[in-house]
Amino acid sequence: MGRYDLRDRIAALDPEADHLEIYQLSSGREFPWDYTRALEFALFRTYCVPSISKLLAATGEFRDRPQRRYDDTALLMAEMAAHGYDSARGRDALRVVNRAHGRYAITNDDMLYVLSTFVYDPIDWLSLYGWRPLHEHEKLAAFHYYRAVGARMGISDIPGDYDSFRRFKAEYEERHFTYSDTNREIGHYTVELFAAWFPRIARPAVRLGVRGMLDDRMLRAFGFDPAPRWVGILASLGLRARARALRFFPPRRESVLGKPQRNRTYPGYPSGYQPSDLGAPPPPDDLPAEFRRSSRQGQGNIDMT
Repeated sequence: MGRYDLRDRIAALDPEADHLEIYQLSSGREFPWDYTRALEFALFRTYCVPSISKLLAATGEFRDRPQRRYDDTALLMAEMAAHGYDSARGRDALRVVNRAHGRYAITNDDMLYVLSTFVYDPIDWLSLYGWRPLHEHEKLAAFHYYRAVGARMGISDIPGDYDSFRRFKAEYEERHFTYSDTNREIGHYTVELFAAWFPRIARPAVRLGVRGMLDDRMLRAFGFDPAPRWVGILASLGLRARARALRFFPPRRESVLGKPQRNRTYPGYPSGYQPSDLGAPPPPDDLPAEFRRSSRQGQGNIDMT
């Protein structure tokens, strides 16, 4: 198999009708490491929105169980991608996600924004650090894939085309990225989670490196001091050098979807585990009423069974 054979296979597929297959090839075989890093930063980006960070701070989950929250999110999303959102495991994963979200008063726009980061943050990352340019079909397939997932999560008013959804994301960030203490709190827990994956001696460098990868708008929203300019330059040069080297690697023959490297909570997953074994516990008893979904609030088309 040649280095560009998977790209050519993707080019022969339909980005709407074959969006799942394209997304599986792109995220599981062509750019698995990049998709993982980009989706980590995509979630990090959502914590710049005070309405999102305030809820996360109120649950206490990021303070008490940050690794489990990371593992649950990564594994549930991987189940949908690896097996398909309409497969038995994919539907089970969606059910867990919907049950968790259905416990809280989350606005549709906040849900829609988080969904948009899953589409466009990996695309933006790969435009800078991918070993080859993304094919247009890969970009469109990501949009159609997450649009289908969003519909099954009960998210309404998802824009009908790629450019409109990107505009929504940009406009949402312009309106809602602003500093709050809860942004800083959740941002701190997230940086510490990233640092904990490395030996203790390397953790100060990891913390500095993460700040070096954040754009100015994110730094302001978190209230983080910017890293020295050389940190971001060095990180970017390293990622670009990695991309150039990967052009000479043989193509990956097996997908890594559903086999996340950072999982610490469920040893040996997926052996012996089902998606229903994952997920956050019920809301704490002292959760403020403003975050609890009332019985009068609609559930959209979320499958809560």
